[in-house]
Amino acid sequence: MAISIVRLGSPRGKDEGVRIGTVRRPPRGVPKEEFASRDYYDVWLPMLSPSAELVAEARSAETEKEWQAFSSAFLKEMAVPDVARVLDMLALLSQGTNFAVGCYCEEESRCHRSLLRQLFEERGARIVCVSA
Repeated sequence: MAISIVRLGSPRGKDEGVRIGTVRRPPRGVPKEEFASRDYYDVWLPMLSPSAELVAEARSAETEKEWQAFSSAFLKEMAVPDVARVLDMLALLSQGTNFAVGCYCEEESRCHRSLLRQLFEERGARIVCVSA
């Protein structure tokens, strides 16, 4: 049992389980009833995405210093008690069930999902490596 960290819209992995969209906005041009069938997500959890201001900051980050500034600000947003409790719950659930969390970004290393991976690891979550 484990969490898969995925790119939304990519084909689902074997036994991936429920896919959670940790994005600020739903996919453009996709009818709501097709989100799951098009491999975006089954449930939307925007509280685990960066704020709108931070999304813009992440997209414009070109240097390592700019990325680190975004990372610090995002981790601060994730430390809010209600959000931290959701992260704790998902980490615990990873011990007994498969599910995935994801974002649209092509490169995980420059996406908030790399920071979610870090937060889940710190909480003892089981994480499966996904190649995509």
